[in-house]
Amino acid sequence: MFFKRISEKQEASILSLDKQIQGWRKANRKMRWDVHHDDFERIPPPPRLTTADRNDGFIGVILCYGFGNDGSGNSDSVLSGKLAWAYACRRRKPKTWQCEYIDFNKSDNIRLRPGAPPRTRGFYHAKIQTGEKFLSLTVSRLRKKFNAETGCGPEGIQFLTITHPHFPLLMNARKCPFMALADYDVAPYGFNDFFDAVQMFCSIKTLGLGIGNVDRNYPLFGIPTIRFSD
Repeated sequence: MFFKRISEKQEASILSLDKQIQGWRKANRKMRWDVHHDDFERIPPPPRLTTADRNDGFIGVILCYGFGNDGSGNSDSVLSGKLAWAYACRRRKPKTWQCEYIDFNKSDNIRLRPGAPPRTRGFYHAKIQTGEKFLSLTVSRLRKKFNAETGCGPEGIQFLTITHPHFPLLMNARKCPFMALADYDVAPYGFNDFFDAVQMFCSIKTLGLGIGNVDRNYPLFGIPTIRFSD
């Protein structure tokens, strides 16, 4: 296919919880998000991957954060992605590019897909499969198969920009697939015409935030999935 098979290397590339916390502390200082010291101190140990998880392609556990409030006690998943992307744009490397059809400030332009599990507020863990497993499926077909797992929303942006910024370098070297974030719906014309999903890629040393039709397969894009810890 298009990518070198490096499952063991990818697993080694999922950083320890301590290193992921360092990434969050650095972003928090730079962006002045006001994530409190106590929030960091209360982060529980990450869950262990089970044999079933590994058989399903999961390679590690990532640390995520839910910002804001959706009005029902859950985080605002659009805001959580927006803030992580803003941090990426503040970093000097890699350069960033954003599709003009993504507007984090408009609820009729981007949303958490209907039926997606709500994201908790504050820090939470998620087991991750980084997309190799679903290179041949469309987002719309995979969404129908979701049961114990779901697609990435803000977790995908936070993964590539805050906790695991070396993964875009793997993308740039074609050592892992680009990512379609299946839990984000995009209406490219801003009229609730939600037929695209967010896509993230890195090419020519530029990290891109784009879109792709949910009914179309894009050969270079895998679909990462996550499982939340109990």
